[in-house]
Amino acid sequence: MSTALRPRTGLSAGHRSPDGRLRRRRALYHLTAPVAVLTVSHGGVLHGTTVSTVTTVSREPLLLGTCLRSGSQFAELAAAAGRYAVNVLTGAQADLARYFADSSRPGGAEQFAGLGWEPDPYAHAPLLEGALAHYTCRLYGSSALGDHEVLIGHVTHAAVGEGAPLLSYAGGLFSGPPTPVRDPGPGSQTRKETTA
Repeated sequence: MSTALRPRTGLSAGHRSPDGRLRRRRALYHLTAPVAVLTVSHGGVLHGTTVSTVTTVSREPLLLGTCLRSGSQFAELAAAAGRYAVNVLTGAQADLARYFADSSRPGGAEQFAGLGWEPDPYAHAPLLEGALAHYTCRLYGSSALGDHEVLIGHVTHAAVGEGAPLLSYAGGLFSGPPTPVRDPGPGSQTRKETTA
């Protein structure tokens, strides 16, 4: 069964105030996310774009969610093609993330000139050389939510590379191997573990 997402009503005046909006926007900077370049091929047109929101929506089936600005050319091409690729970047690929986020880059296949890549066998979308992971996705669904377009991709194939992740945090790009948090030992559960 599918249920459409609907906005909740009844927010207090404090939530609607400019000060409240500013606090919420600042709080968003504290969310950490992997940086990826989405790629698509449709009708002979290649396109790529950087995203800083990639998340697992479901494990069975394996679904990935990504967010794009409203009116995104990528979202239109992915909807038409019905498939696309997610290239999760390593910390050494920050320049690539900036490049595919730059609206002044060339269009079509020219934007991939000089880059190492190969076409995905299923999606025909560019798989970027040196990525931390590649996910080939069949478009499972999309929805316009607020000022963004949310794409849900059903992962048909995945491959893993090596390196430290490139992360988006506090409005910037960060790299480095994540440092594990010390395990407190048996018998110590987090709030999430006890309420899940």
